[in-house]
Amino acid sequence: MFGLEKQKKKKDEEFLFEIEKDLGNSAKNKALKQKVEARIQKVKEILRGGEKKEEFDQYGALLHGYTSVLKVLSRFKPK
Repeated sequence: MFGLEKQKKKKDEEFLFEIEKDLGNSAKNKALKQKVEARIQKVKEILRGGEKKEEFDQYGALLHGYTSVLKVLSRFKPK
């Protein structure tokens, strides 16, 4: 009524971050997953080496971060 009908019918598009748009592309999703997995392996090798004891906690936190990213990537299904 009074010109408000069109406003009710319009749906606002859901806001998507750039990474969500990239993850929608299956090639980019797969590439990002491989990159994260490679970095996880590098951090694990460093931790197993045991040479840098003063940075051990930092590498542990980094490993937890990468595994969390990998978990989020696995939950996102590419279109």
